[in-house]
Amino acid sequence: MSVSFTTVYHVDFLPTGPNAESFGMHRHFQSPRPQVHASSYNGLHDESPPVSPSSSSSCSSLDEDDVNQRIKPYWPQYRSRFKLRGYGLETLRDVRRRYTNHSLDTCPIPLYPIPDQHHQGDDALCPDPSLPDNLFRGLRIHDSKRVLVKAVHCCSREFNIVAALSQTPLRHDPTNHTVPVFDLLRWPNEDISFIVMEEWSPPLINGPCCLTLFLKALRQCIQHTTFLHKNHIAHLDISLMNIVTNGRGQYAFIDYELSRRFDSNSSPLVYNYRGTEVPPECETKSGVNPYKIDIWALAVLILRACKQTGFWVPELMQVIKPMLDEDPARRPSACTVLQTYDKLVHTLTYKLERCDADSR
Repeated sequence: MSVSFTTVYHVDFLPTGPNAESFGMHRHFQSPRPQVHASSYNGLHDESPPVSPSSSSSCSSLDEDDVNQRIKPYWPQYRSRFKLRGYGLETLRDVRRRYTNHSLDTCPIPLYPIPDQHHQGDDALCPDPSLPDNLFRGLRIHDSKRVLVKAVHCCSREFNIVAALSQTPLRHDPTNHTVPVFDLLRWPNEDISFIVMEEWSPPLINGPCCLTLFLKALRQCIQHTTFLHKNHIAHLDISLMNIVTNGRGQYAFIDYELSRRFDSNSSPLVYNYRGTEVPPECETKSGVNPYKIDIWALAVLILRACKQTGFWVPELMQVIKPMLDEDPARRPSACTVLQTYDKLVHTLTYKLERCDADSR
């Protein structure tokens, strides 16, 4: 995974006159001409880790709730900046091209181009109406690889956690199953920043073709949870909505909006938790263990995945049942879940067929 962190030091503009239960990804606006006086950034293919996204001193004085709220950018304002960095936000022409092999009469999404002064007609930006306002589809220009851009506050927990996961040594850890991040973009004196990710598919679209690959997919989910907890990160929104695949046997986590990173020697608690899968202890007003929330949600993810795909092995309940214990203190750690899962799958080898795609 190669990531560069961009800091553009001086950009002025000429003045100008806007709970799912399926394997679904969150599907989830004046265009200024920039005058770039000076810039400094790592190249698109630079293997060095991204610079720390924000200083603790500059962020410590800000209200935590404010910086972690969802941002609604006016995307045309950033169109030229993205182009300078080698990315194109999706236009009406791009969307039409994407559905060339499908009748636009049966296009799965309506087309709502964003009007702006400088780009009209097929060049108008075209957001996917099923995505939240802080997400926009696009292309990496030099190889036409599809990307998904997410706007966040530069001091948000999500930006800092994704930056950490995309830096050495965490980004090289084979147990890190975070969706590949190409760029982390931030401009001085602006609160907004952007995470540029490779666009992967919801797992039901390009999901496992057999039980063997299905069990491998589940293992990647368990393994990534173990990786996060080992690095003192709780995802806090593990669900089918937040798992994606590249269609070649690799699965990844997305959406760290609710995630938290803790000190290594702390016994963290979270309050007023409201994620997708809510364990019973969160109905109280007392603090709860964030890692045990993840364990509960991971068990629900496994159950929902079995239901959605039709793959079911009764022996999986040996793994799942302890994870759903109403007493969070009795739930196993992610590391224990992974060990138990591996032992169980080893006993199932006589049931597992070799898939044509098993070599992926």
